[in-house]
Amino acid sequence: MTSRKTLEAVPPAAGATGSDPASDRARAEERARRAVGSVAGAVKDRIDPRTVAARLDPIGFVPALAGAAKAVATHPGTAAKVGLGWGLDATRAGAVSALRAVGATADGPAVLPERDPRYKNPVWEQNAWYWLCRQEYALFAARLRELAGGLELEPVTRRKIDFLVAQLIEAAAPPNWPAGSPGMVQKAFETGGRSLVRGARNALRDLVQNGGLPRQHTPGDFVVGETLAATPGKVVFRNRLIELIQYAPQTPTVHAVPLLMSPPWINKYYIMDLAPQRSLVEWAVQHGHTVFMISYRDPDSSLRDLTMSDYLLEGPVAALDVVQEITGAPKVNVAGLCLGGTLAASMLAWFAARGEDRVNSLTLMNTMLDFTKPGQLGVFTDEPTVDRLERTMRKDGYLPASSMKRTFDLLRATDLLWNYVEVNWLQGGDPVPFDMLTWNADSTRMPAEMQAEYLRALYIRNELAEGKFELAGERLDLQSVRQDAFVITAERDHIAPWESVYLGARKLGGTVRFVLSNSGHIAGVVNPPSPKSRHWFTESTELSASAQQWRDDATEQRASWWEDWATWAEEHAGDKVAPPPLGSDAHPALGDAPGTYVLRS
Repeated sequence: MTSRKTLEAVPPAAGATGSDPASDRARAEERARRAVGSVAGAVKDRIDPRTVAARLDPIGFVPALAGAAKAVATHPGTAAKVGLGWGLDATRAGAVSALRAVGATADGPAVLPERDPRYKNPVWEQNAWYWLCRQEYALFAARLRELAGGLELEPVTRRKIDFLVAQLIEAAAPPNWPAGSPGMVQKAFETGGRSLVRGARNALRDLVQNGGLPRQHTPGDFVVGETLAATPGKVVFRNRLIELIQYAPQTPTVHAVPLLMSPPWINKYYIMDLAPQRSLVEWAVQHGHTVFMISYRDPDSSLRDLTMSDYLLEGPVAALDVVQEITGAPKVNVAGLCLGGTLAASMLAWFAARGEDRVNSLTLMNTMLDFTKPGQLGVFTDEPTVDRLERTMRKDGYLPASSMKRTFDLLRATDLLWNYVEVNWLQGGDPVPFDMLTWNADSTRMPAEMQAEYLRALYIRNELAEGKFELAGERLDLQSVRQDAFVITAERDHIAPWESVYLGARKLGGTVRFVLSNSGHIAGVVNPPSPKSRHWFTESTELSASAQQWRDDATEQRASWWEDWATWAEEHAGDKVAPPPLGSDAHPALGDAPGTYVLRS
């Protein structure tokens, strides 16, 4: 059922009572041979050119750049034309800047975006130097995109080159650098130069303590268990992979059908139980649901061989057993987020394959089931890149938490990296306390076996959508998931593009209420009612053939999707009954929420 390895028995020590000296020597020699073999294997792995290349270039950007260089060399006239055009436009921008310096109001050659918060300061228009910086940057970005877009490249190379071009363009933005940052100059004058000293100190600190990246939050601004993950409850189950939290009721009666939440194990679970008034868990409890939450352990080398089947059986399946034992409910509602939603839907398909009917309804939040169009993550999920990833994970048996965080930060480099370069390093400030960024910094490791299986089976081969994915001895068919489903996605999601989520929703066999919210991957989930909230839906129970057709037919509602989900969830949660106890004789409370796994790293 699982991939657990049986530990070898430890031989008795030499000289123990009844031991045979010859046997002791043989065992000692065998241990020595194994040790030498292990060291030799490690040395060989370290000097293997493929392993060295994987460590130095884990994403495979060097081969992509070589392919781009070859494409440029094949058509040198195109590069020359782009370069000449950029030179002429840059010269024109310089001339216009000189005129503006003496009071003229001429327009520049660059086409500027209508809205960009980085340039809201009037100085970008009023000061000739900063005006020129912005013009030259916009011209550079446009010509670089033109050059890269005209290259004939293989699909994998295309994704990597487009990603590198985007990163270069974001890095080159004037506010990121002293010569182009009016905010740095203004702050230096306001503080008598003290901001420059603080900025240098912040940069040195981040170089030493934060891998050279600017800090996004100040440790201690938020505390897990106090200001985050603060909804009251008890840990009622623990195994080597998860803790299960049961939240205390906050209403006199509760719905008869309990709710199990399945979070991703990339970062900690409490994105679904963030700060009070911003917690989906709190919202559900206050609406009369008996809520259980899976909290995954941050894996170390001892869990290197865990597979997706292990995560299924020791995660949501084990949790569902406990939920039903404590509550006595014949069926449970399940809500999953991102990768946790993918596993939740897989669990329902697994139950269907086994003829078990234990889940009443399914809620999926920003969850991909069809990986045909993986969005920006496609840069990191091709076959050669996964090969490199496996080599880098071989030594420790896991993907380091810092690698996961760096990957997701690069997908939103302007907001999560360069914004803090300007604020922390150039202006000498500190990050504004923000609960979501505290959570974002609380990254977790990924077991090597599971991570490689997940990327190959889902991202590369798309086996779940095609009905070829097998977990724990069963082949999964999403069409067999007949439960009603509420599928929520976000229009600016860069991790699970909403069009891709839509493709997966159409694979489900039951009635699907598909809802599109504003905001992005995380803010689209942390979406309490506010004047800025809105979402789109259609009244039809049939999903259109294309995501765009669905969007054209959808109606806008100026409210949070939480409110829409509350109504839908109530309809699927049964009658009101007295709250069940926190835990049971078989599963007594082991401690207070948020438990111990969420605090470990």
